[in-house]
Amino acid sequence: MHYHKQFKPKSCSVHLAAQDKDGVLREIVGDLVAGGCLDAGLEDAALTALRERERLGSTGVGNHVAIPHVRLRGIDRAICAVSVHLAGLDWSAVDGAPVHIVFTVLRPDKPGQHHDPERHLELMQWIARLARDADFRRFALKVKTKTQLVDLLKEMSIS
Repeated sequence: MHYHKQFKPKSCSVHLAAQDKDGVLREIVGDLVAGGCLDAGLEDAALTALRERERLGSTGVGNHVAIPHVRLRGIDRAICAVSVHLAGLDWSAVDGAPVHIVFTVLRPDKPGQHHDPERHLELMQWIARLARDADFRRFALKVKTKTQLVDLLKEMSIS
């Protein structure tokens, strides 16, 4: 499966600017809406779900990466973004390190024609492997454009 195809450059970011986790989540959801991947009518629900997920426990998985992921009623397929915060910010990550790379995944609340829960698990495993890959993290912090960031995902899919 070509999981990189789940990521659309127009909904990703190479320059997150917010200075706290909540601000970054708002920025990412705004990018998903502005990029046409998330309906504007679901913006508040997506942000609420992401905030609640973080209240349950940090999605900061270590190695300067966070993977906020939630179920969202009203979508029929997974919506994904990868975003870079060059300065890094506190995410209460398991290793205590600041987060620079955020993979965000919104998934439907039930199986459907465009959403297979088993494939979704494979997508999350692929993202987790990227999060542990030092080369991916290093190159992600050097890209200059959203397209280069998504191209990096594609390149890492092949290797």
